[in-house]
Amino acid sequence: MIFTFTDEQNELAAILRRFLQDKSPSSEVRRLMATEQGYDPQTWAQLATQLGLQGLVIPEKYGGSGAGPVELAVVCEQMGRALLCAPFFATAVLAVHALLASGDEAAAEEFLPAIADGTTIATLAVPEADGAWATDRLQTRARRSGDGYVLDGRKSFVLDGHVADLLLVVAQADGGPSLFAVRGGADGLARRPLETLDMTRKQAVLDLDGVPDGSSAPRAAPPTWSSGRCGRPSSRWPPSRSAGRSGAWT
Repeated sequence: MIFTFTDEQNELAAILRRFLQDKSPSSEVRRLMATEQGYDPQTWAQLATQLGLQGLVIPEKYGGSGAGPVELAVVCEQMGRALLCAPFFATAVLAVHALLASGDEAAAEEFLPAIADGTTIATLAVPEADGAWATDRLQTRARRSGDGYVLDGRKSFVLDGHVADLLLVVAQADGGPSLFAVRGGADGLARRPLETLDMTRKQAVLDLDGVPDGSSAPRAAPPTWSSGRCGRPSSRWPPSRSAGRSGAWT
């Protein structure tokens, strides 16, 4: 079997390559590596408003383009090629797929539109001190408080956790590992950037001390974070004008 990209997928790669040649030259990469924030807000906004990339695989009903994993792979390849310093993987890959896989329609309606339009940076917080992406030995706990939950514990190696507006935290609840939405400015949340070998991809430690969940009920975490749960091939690409950003892919 021989796999080739479609003309539309090749066009997507070419458009993004030209954009990144201007926005992510080596001098800009080195500059952003030395900053604590780790990305350029203007470039991040343009990725959404000009290219619609944060909403690439978000379904159209939530304001995205409804593309599939191949288009996402094309985008990630070009960003890796340019060493783009931006919270794209944390937001558009980890957080988006966690929300979609959770099966929580209310959470998807609440959070995905703001991710799609680039106004919300999001991330997924699973690892703890051992760095394992596993849910069988979680130390972070969720306990009932009134009609909601509060979280206690520590998450480590959280991609772009120091700048995220929305943190999807996997914690142990009464019913098992569950996914909770934590706002970046929540009371009881402390965030500390980590020193890492790869300075193009920032990581952080999250300390949670009675941090309130941003929703009224826990969301069941997917039992595994497998690629099979991460999306379905798009039936149409490029997206219709009504679904995408005006001017995208032109």
